[in-house]
Amino acid sequence: MAETNTMTKAPIGFSALPDADIYHAEQNFGAHHYGRIDLVVRKAEGCWLTNQDGNTYFDCLAAYSAANQGHHHPKVVQALVDALNNNYGSVISNVVYTDSLGVMLKKVATMIPQLGPRFGAKGNKVLPKNGGVESVETAIKLARFYGYKKKGITDGKQEIIVFDRNFHGRMITTVSFSTTNKYKEGFGPLTPGFVAAPYGDLEAVEKLINKNTCGILIEPMQGEGGMWIPPDGFLKQLRQLADKHDLVLMFDEIQVGLGRTGKMFAFEHEGDDAIPDVIILGKAISGGLIPLSVMVANSELMDMAFWPGRDGSTYGGYPMACVAANAAIDVIVDEDLVGRSATMGAKLKAKIEDVASRSKHVKEVRGRGLFIGIEVNNGDAMHYCRQLLENGVLANDSYGHTIRISPPLVLTDADIDYLVERLEKVLIG
Repeated sequence: MAETNTMTKAPIGFSALPDADIYHAEQNFGAHHYGRIDLVVRKAEGCWLTNQDGNTYFDCLAAYSAANQGHHHPKVVQALVDALNNNYGSVISNVVYTDSLGVMLKKVATMIPQLGPRFGAKGNKVLPKNGGVESVETAIKLARFYGYKKKGITDGKQEIIVFDRNFHGRMITTVSFSTTNKYKEGFGPLTPGFVAAPYGDLEAVEKLINKNTCGILIEPMQGEGGMWIPPDGFLKQLRQLADKHDLVLMFDEIQVGLGRTGKMFAFEHEGDDAIPDVIILGKAISGGLIPLSVMVANSELMDMAFWPGRDGSTYGGYPMACVAANAAIDVIVDEDLVGRSATMGAKLKAKIEDVASRSKHVKEVRGRGLFIGIEVNNGDAMHYCRQLLENGVLANDSYGHTIRISPPLVLTDADIDYLVERLEKVLIG
């Protein structure tokens, strides 16, 4: 009689619980605030995700740009391990200083061109928070205070111009100015003080400017809104309008900054004439391992709006997050992930356009760097995303009608071939 092998295979990931138990836990103990695809990820490394059975999936989302450096980049991981082992990762009261925060603030402030040059050239200053939406709302506070303090707008009357299909997070203030009803229905009373223009329509923006307008908030490229690129020169024109009417120009680069579009910052596609007064960064700033976001502004604006008691966050910019950010930014620079995004993105987009030219399902391909959208004719991008999952690719829709292609910036030529082969199979058959 043969001996029975009683050894069990070591579990992949955190637990040995079967996927069915995970689905049950999510359904019974979690809020149903995401529409999920049936995949339980047990391991993430580089551009690849692994399930309980050891099957791998190419990650075409990179957690909406949080994992630009690739999942579990070894340099970021090692920095965090060192912080834990050497006892400098714990949260510390903001009544004292920490060296990791100081280093991070300088690194971020100096990697960005001088913001708001009309306010002077004394450098940039950084205010850290936990998630992108917090930093968006911090920028709104700055713009509103500028309108009150410098423009003489009656407090409570300040207005900020935003854009249709915008996505800046889902807290009360940010959903208040969303043009997508499902984000805000039933959550009133909503925060007033926002008016929306069609994305890319300069004339519409001009018509909205009045004596109470204090700022303009825009994504230099839209992610959740359908992967849209503004018309050439639009950001420059917004800069000119902001200067003419004394408005604070704010760019939300949470998804499109830090190399995603083939430039360090998406506004750089229009050069020095499109530099904002405020930029908001998040996601990839900490390598996808620790929540962190920042609102960065011209130092004059920052000092005008914020002093002790005006803002604060227990975990915003805490040591562990700053350790991750310092390593994550170094990875972007040292490994030239910006150049890699531009080169590999051009290569991938060209191959996707070839697939699209042979597909009856594709309406348009658009994007920059590794921020690419494939709009489908039937308006149901998730139909194709589910097919991609069956073929080993994790993707998601943008605004319902567009397949989002935004993998980690560390992908290889072999990864591109793998992805394109599966896009061809799903979109052409």
